[in-house]
Amino acid sequence: MKQIMLILLLQLIYVPIFTMRTIFLVKNMSFIAASLGFAESLIYVFGLSLVFTGEKSVAAMVVYAVGFGVGILIGSFIEQKLAFGYTTLVANLMNKNEALIQYLRSEGFGVTVFEGEGRDSKRYKLEILTKRNREEELLQLIEEHEPKAFIISYEPRRFKGGFLVNAIKRRMQQKKDKEQV
Repeated sequence: MKQIMLILLLQLIYVPIFTMRTIFLVKNMSFIAASLGFAESLIYVFGLSLVFTGEKSVAAMVVYAVGFGVGILIGSFIEQKLAFGYTTLVANLMNKNEALIQYLRSEGFGVTVFEGEGRDSKRYKLEILTKRNREEELLQLIEEHEPKAFIISYEPRRFKGGFLVNAIKRRMQQKKDKEQV
């Protein structure tokens, strides 16, 4: 029983590390991915050796597989909470909502507005780049002001310059200033 619990524990550590390594690799954070890969391989080899040594019980193999599945859930949860990287939201509006645009800008979001031609009328497209950990906040703000907005979200691989870099620096400085008061 002790061995089976150890196998489960190892899987619950191994798989989230595996998940995070994959995410860091996709985001071109190679050094962190390599470090996690080292830890992952040690845990993997140790856990697998426990499964295949001794009596090779079916229970140990099932626990190994269950631990893998639960580990994926844990790894996904951790990734969502950490929310590394950036996301771009494109919101298509029926009307140019100046109040929304100004409010988003006042909340630190860089908003670029495009005017286009839809099938039946003009449309307005807001393009907003933000940190992933603010994506839900941004979606809620748009939803409050424009419940019928059509919104697309995607992760950009690269960007250079623009409002976001300066806004992040400004926001960090404001937080430091508040902490010092």
